[in-house]
Amino acid sequence: MKTRSIEKIVKPGTPHFVGDGFRVHNFIPGSSSMQRMDPFIMLDYNSKYNFPPTDKPKGVGVHPHRGFETVTIAYKGRVEHGDSAGGGGIIGEGDVQWMTAASGVLHKEFHETEWSKTGGEFQMVQLWVNLPAKDKMSSPKYQAITNAEMAKIQLPDGVGEVEVIAGEYKGNKGPASTFSPVNMFNVKLKKGAKTQLTFPAHYTTAILAVEGSVKVNESNNVLENHFALFKNDGDTITLEALEDAVILVLSGEPLNEPIAAHGPFVMNTKQELIEAFQDFNTGKFGYLED
Repeated sequence: MKTRSIEKIVKPGTPHFVGDGFRVHNFIPGSSSMQRMDPFIMLDYNSKYNFPPTDKPKGVGVHPHRGFETVTIAYKGRVEHGDSAGGGGIIGEGDVQWMTAASGVLHKEFHETEWSKTGGEFQMVQLWVNLPAKDKMSSPKYQAITNAEMAKIQLPDGVGEVEVIAGEYKGNKGPASTFSPVNMFNVKLKKGAKTQLTFPAHYTTAILAVEGSVKVNESNNVLENHFALFKNDGDTITLEALEDAVILVLSGEPLNEPIAAHGPFVMNTKQELIEAFQDFNTGKFGYLED
């Protein structure tokens, strides 16, 4: 086993609003290109933000997607989702919604109605996972993943746990179904706790410090709300919590296919992008009420 070194640590940039319900820092492609982060092609992070009570839920109205999957991880707050393929539901704290846009869907995301009436602290990650060329035009689907469904592996001496959303940790598989090898974990560590993670050296691997700060490989500190990308020069990462911490860990096998992206569509060629816009404009993505 060889330690995988850090390529860069990225501090959260100036936040911007997506719709009126998601105040986000963009880490992908903001700090690294889609090609470098393959298969993770977008990461918006809504760090802790307090939304006041409202009778009209905030969020993002109807918009299209084609060619990839959207993954929303709820750390604080509640989100309601609906799409033109019939997928939808409410995710609460600790839950995940995993939408496969594939051949094309319209969807919308809002703060959950009852949660909106009281408001409060809101914290989310939205990630886009690219689809292999052979699957980009497959049928859309939706996975509502509750926290209770996730594999939870306790670390020795009660110092924390690894929560597996997708992929596998020490033989324990997460509930998410993926089209290519993707590992997505929440690593929860008590102050002073240390753990090791191992992924194939060619996998694109990164962490986001959602809560607290960690020392990585006994040398680099990754502070709360910061993002760290690893080089492809080893297979092992050591995390040591400088305070109680929650770390989102991403590691996936690159698709190594051409990426043609424009707005809500991510395909392999410019011609496929043109077709996506044509199909959207002629109503082939279905109908969804705003």
